[in-house]
Amino acid sequence: MPLEAGLLEILACPACHAPLREEGDELLCTSEAECGLVYPVRDGIPVLLVDEARRPA
Repeated sequence: MPLEAGLLEILACPACHAPLREEGDELLCTSEAECGLVYPVRDGIPVLLVDEARRPA
């Protein structure tokens, strides 16, 4: 289930404060040079905890 566009516009990576983009059921940090973390979206709710994020493979 995609996130609302307005919500996605105000969300930022908690680690580096870069914008996020939605890809499937995850939110990807757009600053690949700084952190590039991938955050899960569970039941339509973004989990923006650095401890829950993963590094892309």
